[in-house]
Amino acid sequence: MTAVASLFDAARACLDAALPEAKLERTFEAASAFAHGELAIPDDAPAPEPIRMPGRPVKPKLVHPRELPRRGFGSDEGRAAFIHAVAHIEFNAIDLAWDAVYRFRGMPGAYYADWVSVANDEARHFAMLRKRLNDFGHDYGDFDAHNGLWEMAEKTAHDGLARMALVPRVLEARGLDVTPGMIVKLRALGDEATATILDIILREEVAHVAAGSRWYRWHCERAGVDPRMRFRELLREHAGGVLHGPFNTEARLAAGFDADELESLLAEAD
Repeated sequence: MTAVASLFDAARACLDAALPEAKLERTFEAASAFAHGELAIPDDAPAPEPIRMPGRPVKPKLVHPRELPRRGFGSDEGRAAFIHAVAHIEFNAIDLAWDAVYRFRGMPGAYYADWVSVANDEARHFAMLRKRLNDFGHDYGDFDAHNGLWEMAEKTAHDGLARMALVPRVLEARGLDVTPGMIVKLRALGDEATATILDIILREEVAHVAAGSRWYRWHCERAGVDPRMRFRELLREHAGGVLHGPFNTEARLAAGFDADELESLLAEAD
């Protein structure tokens, strides 16, 4: 990667990368450079450009979620489609983490450290899933996918509080709820390799959602708003149709939710 002037420039370069190989390479290099103190967080950086689609490969084709076929785990093709779906989520999560860095200026240094670390983790998750997908004779892009995660990023581009509430704590936290059941099914089929990858992702995603919880509450404290009440309001405003139970109470509590917030989730869920 060409040397960059700031963390914001590095984040933008990662967002702009279209090919998976380039996005991973730039992410790993930027995360390493930041960890070694080589990327500054300038106070006088220009404002971020208006949100737009990050760099994406030509495939997968993005369609409405209703257009995605339902496939069971009983066949190799079905399992490959499932792995592809999870890989697509992780690919999007790389961009979401970098956008959290690029989009929101004037935050504490710990905020940027959290989301750079998340971007690095998500890139590693994608790489593991892509390699596993290759084991099934497929690659990323072979199946259609949807754009729901990035659409929520667009809706929350103006508001760091809403971003932290709705992207890590609603959309990405969905993985905490569904992944344990997927692991059980995969192990029942003898697919220990995929189950092990999902075990790693599940464990690390708890910390990612916890970062969202931490910075959501930071925003609420700075704005002087009640985090529980505001979370309920944001769920009603933005989470219709995307919030589904049941919820993994243990994992969500570990990720910074409290009992009142879990009740709010249950009240708003389909």
